[in-house]
Order: sequence, then C-alpha cells, then structure tokens
Amino acid sequence: MKNRTYLDAALKKETDTIPVWYMRQAGRSQPEYRKLKEKYSLEDIVHQPELCADVTALPVEDYGVDAAILFKDITTPFPGIGVPVYIKDGVGPIIDEPIRSMQDVVNLRPFEPEESTPFVYETIRMLSQQRLEVPLIGFVGGPFTLASYMIEGRPSKNYAKTKSLMISQPDVWHLLMDHLAEMIIKDAHAQVLAGASALQIFDSWVGNLNVQQYQLFIKPVMQKIFSSLKACQVPITLFAFGGSHLISEFKQFEIDVIGLDWRLSFSEARAQGVKQTLQGNLDPAFLTCDWSELKQETTRILTEGKENGSFIFNLGHGVFPEVEPSTLRRLTDFVHNFSKN
Repeated sequence: MKNRTYLDAALKKETDTIPVWYMRQAGRSQPEYRKLKEKYSLEDIVHQPELCADVTALPVEDYGVDAAILFKDITTPFPGIGVPVYIKDGVGPIIDEPIRSMQDVVNLRPFEPEESTPFVYETIRMLSQQRLEVPLIGFVGGPFTLASYMIEGRPSKNYAKTKSLMISQPDVWHLLMDHLAEMIIKDAHAQVLAGASALQIFDSWVGNLNVQQYQLFIKPVMQKIFSSLKACQVPITLFAFGGSHLISEFKQFEIDVIGLDWRLSFSEARAQGVKQTLQGNLDPAFLTCDWSELKQETTRILTEGKENGSFIFNLGHGVFPEVEPSTLRRLTDFVHNFSKN
C-alpha cells in the first residue's frame, strides 16, 4: 500500500497532506456507474466481485482520493439471517415481511459470513491484493439503523414503528440488538480478515433518538460491538447523521474516528471533549454550487480542521447523484494542495 495518509490520520500520526474521501463516492454521480445500472441492479453488482471491485476502485482512479470504501449496502447481510430484502431505485431497502414480534426475532438465523455473503469478501480480496494502492474501508450498519429497516420495512421519515417497538417491547428490542450485534461483529471481522484496512459503522438514523433513549437502548450494544472490534486492530469510525446531540456518548467509545455532519463543527466537538480524529464535514449541497462558493466553504473547514487536531476531510453525508465528477476531482486536488501549505 503506497498511500497510508488516511490510516495515519485516523491513528493521529503526522501526515503530509489532509486525507480526503467521500461518503457514497462510488456510484450515484458517476456516468460509468449509471451506465452499469441500465443493465444491473445494485444487488447484481454487489454479487459479482469483479464488477463490484471495479465500481469500488473507480472513484480512487477518477478523483484521486486517499481511501476506497467498499461498494455494497448496509442491508446486504440481511438475507443471511433470514430477512429477504431488495433495493428499490429511488426508495431504498424494502422488506416485505418486517419484524414486529418476539417470534419474528427468535426466527432469525445466526449469521455465517462465508456462507451468507462470500461475494463481499471475495471483492475485498480482489481490491486489497490486486487493485488498490490506498486503504480499503469496510463497513457495516449500526444496530438502530439496521433495526429500523427491519421493523419499518422501508426507509422512514419518523421511525414511529421502530421507536414504538423499542419503548413498548424492550425485551423484543434487546433480543433484536443481540442478533444484530452478532451479525455486525462477524461481518466486520470477516471484512478485515479478507483485507479491509479500516472499518466504518454507519448508524445513519440513530440521531432520531434522544440522549436518554440512546443510553438505554443503543449504547450497551455499541459498547459490545466496539469491544469485539478492537481485536480487528484496524481504525474504526462511527458516523451518525444528525447525531450531534449524542457526541458526548460517542466520545466515550473506544474508537479512532468520529464522523461529523455539518451541524457540528470541529471546534465545537473538541470543546465537548472529543479526543478522537474527526472526519467531515462539508455539506454536500455545496458540491452543486459554483466553485467559488465550494472553495470558500472548503477553505473554512480545512482551516478549522487544521486548528483542531487530526482530521480527515469528507462530506457530512453522501454524494448527491447530481454532482459532477469533475467537481469531486477538483475538490480533492484543492484539499491536497491547500494542506501542503
């Protein structure tokens, strides 16, 4: 591996430039990916390691970013535990038989990585051994976010069914958390064993809980997950969209990086006692603005980031489909050049 900038920053080591990569950098806005989607679904691509490796590597080649992130969905392991799922374009994951009862949870199968998702680990082996000169970030979904898809049956605006089950049937909820923790841990370990150099946990929707709910229903399972993942001996990042009010909980975890969205600045996170490397936090809406506006906002973030310890430049959420690939290439070059000064 020639470029270790991302890994060094995650581990608080000195770097010559600020590392940069983008959430959802693979797919969506790339014309090559849109052409593939005319023929293949997301599931088709993920199930074909050579094709999936191509999609994962494409933004590294096109944008010059300092890390690749595996192309898949956080719900990819679901069929392995007995939860059929499909991705509907323009909507997201759809589960026709959502979990609503204790029996539904009891019926879940144990997750066996090489039996359930062997194509994922084959993709990782291809990338880490043959394709990439930058770190490959493996990833898993966080337990609240995964549970929300299982219970709601689709993306939700208010997560009413999920929170109702959590509050009114805590025994069902905690058993579901145990099942999901086992799946997350096994999948993450298998990704690292196959060659992933780092891990990111996307608990994208956990920001819909308040602090007390998080402490009671989520924090214990997160502590269990992070305790197990220490054995992987790779940098671990937690990202929770809209989770700024939970930062005092996140900082207590034994993890290396905390991802921020644009609602919380680096200086505010440091003021609340966060010691971990920070990742973020450009609002992706700026990627659709004029270059002068994007440059100004990026300069502000980079300046603040450099003043607040180790950090990794990224977005506060994923790349929009409307973003021009040339914008991401130009932005990557700007971040690298700015941080050399």
